[in-house]
Amino acid sequence: MKLTVNLGEKSYDIIIEHNILKSAGKYFNLDRKVMVVTDDGVPAEYAETVKDVCRDGYICTIPGGEASKNIDMLQVILKAMLENNFSRRDCVVAVGGGVVGDMAGFAAAIYMRGIDFYNIPTTILSQVDSSIGGKVAIDFEGLKNIVGAFHQPRGVLIDPETIKTLSPRQRASGLVEAVKTGIIGDKTLFEMFENDDIDEKTDEMIYRSLQVKRCVVEQDPTEKGIRKILNFGHTVGHGIEAAAEGKLLHGECVALGMMYVCSDDIKKRLLKIYEKLGLMENIGPYIENIGLIGKDKIMDAMRHDKKAADDMCSVILSDSIGSCNITERRLGEIFG
Repeated sequence: MKLTVNLGEKSYDIIIEHNILKSAGKYFNLDRKVMVVTDDGVPAEYAETVKDVCRDGYICTIPGGEASKNIDMLQVILKAMLENNFSRRDCVVAVGGGVVGDMAGFAAAIYMRGIDFYNIPTTILSQVDSSIGGKVAIDFEGLKNIVGAFHQPRGVLIDPETIKTLSPRQRASGLVEAVKTGIIGDKTLFEMFENDDIDEKTDEMIYRSLQVKRCVVEQDPTEKGIRKILNFGHTVGHGIEAAAEGKLLHGECVALGMMYVCSDDIKKRLLKIYEKLGLMENIGPYIENIGLIGKDKIMDAMRHDKKAADDMCSVILSDSIGSCNITERRLGEIFG
């Protein structure tokens, strides 16, 4: 399966194919110096497979997890590129989840004012979400993605085989982003979660999610307007994620966040999907009582969100599956 993201001179292809890693050289220009960035939670053979098809490949491995998404780890990548005499003609390839994609992409965006970047996302979350759109960032002073840039990849490869190594919890958390996409723009996708065998339909769910996001990104590459709808559930979710201090995964926080920005009918349907995905063991107590995390801590984090100003925040609301709208809300109103 192939999708082309049409952004003029910055257009690129997303190829979805099983066992495609060993063919990276067919789709990416790797006939130069290549810094393959990965983390220690990603099977090492993924990065090695990509390195083997590069003319002059290097691997930079950072610690896994959101805690690595900081200036210190960014410097590790930049230093590796500098020490190996990378020029503006060379490139960076991310092999891993969203953290790796953000770190590698941001390093590529600022090294010598910008060099080529390719992305090979290996988690469901990164495949359906951060693999497309060009957002690259690091966390700073406890705030998620507060320092970053837009730096579109030159190409993206998605190998569904890589998600077989994920834990059930990681898999469920990642699929929340596809559920989100169904709510804001694909009724059929949402109903697949309700009615179909999710394991059998995962490839199609990834593809349909990317179709929706592509359409939005092509209209608004740098999030000046309609692209804000992709933040459905994230405004509250990012606040929850910051306040939870590592107790919950990103997708679990988004799952909680969506409950505050949709109709009662959608909430009921979401709860059944959360049960089906196996999310309730981790998020169930907080659905019943968000106070277990702390409303004040959540709202304090939300005040520092990129979409907040003067205690007002852009919020994406949905009253029916397949559609949504952008509105402004006071932070205190979100929790009722």
